[in-house]
Amino acid sequence: MPVSYAVSAGLPAPAVHVIHENPDWTAPLFAALESRGIPYRDWNLGSGELAAFETAPQGVFYNRMSASSHTRGNRYAPEMTAGVLAWLEAQGRRTLNGRAALNLEISKLVQYAALRRAGLAVPDTVAATTADGVTEAFSRFDGKPVITKHNRAGKGLGVQLFRGRKALSDYVNGADFEPSVDGITLVQRYIAAPDQTITRVEFIGRKLAYAVRVDTSNGFELCPADVCALDASTCMADAEPRFAFEVIDGFGESALGASLVPRMQAVMASEGLDVAAFEFILDADGTPYVYDVNTNTNYNSDAEARAGVSAMGLLADHLGAELAAVSGRGLKAAS
Repeated sequence: MPVSYAVSAGLPAPAVHVIHENPDWTAPLFAALESRGIPYRDWNLGSGELAAFETAPQGVFYNRMSASSHTRGNRYAPEMTAGVLAWLEAQGRRTLNGRAALNLEISKLVQYAALRRAGLAVPDTVAATTADGVTEAFSRFDGKPVITKHNRAGKGLGVQLFRGRKALSDYVNGADFEPSVDGITLVQRYIAAPDQTITRVEFIGRKLAYAVRVDTSNGFELCPADVCALDASTCMADAEPRFAFEVIDGFGESALGASLVPRMQAVMASEGLDVAAFEFILDADGTPYVYDVNTNTNYNSDAEARAGVSAMGLLADHLGAELAAVSGRGLKAAS
């Protein structure tokens, strides 16, 4: 569907409208919607235009815009999406992951403020907009290792580990340094996980779907989507092969899950998130630090097949229920 999406007359039947910029990531969702007979419209905001004076279509609008859109040549897709979501919300359309969620998706600084407000621990972080500022930030960490990362990013963009000030200075002043697309580089205390894993906690409709353990031994740029799959699905350095992504059985009933899940749900409620994933790491003392919130969540089919779950199926069911609820209440008349 082209981005010239507004129509003043002859509104189509209500549908689930999926706003995105990456067709590779939406294909599994569309397949799940089709298998359930749920009507949907593909709204790719990678390019196009919006007739902002016209009437929006009817239905439910699910925003899957990604902070890493610029890495796929869609530099201004988030900015366009912000305007589209405002246009929809002004007309009373039901939006999932609306403007507040988008604001959080494209800024880790916004994420960290929301996480701390909910009582979740976040690694100490300094934000800087110049090479000198990034270098000077190292002094805030008492000589301990730090990592750099982009404020607007995805898949671990810009993540580098530094154990000394000179190495950090050489990096930000050298040819290999790539600044964040918004100009903000984060310098963050390095949290070392003894088992080289992080955990990603998935929510759909603000309900826990599952948590997945992610092996980081091959590096930081990890994405659970099948199109982002690593060349090797297991880490063979271990005594027993370890899958890169593994669903954790009973996370919600564990002591750790019981502590974290309600706080993560509080973030979702305060920030207008309907579908999201939270990533955290455990340090050597077992303290969890949450360092990322992803509102454009993807799922790994291999890990799901081993666990007998399907988050895309749960998501399609949730979108179908939202569409039925909107239709049942009576759709807002076109203005």
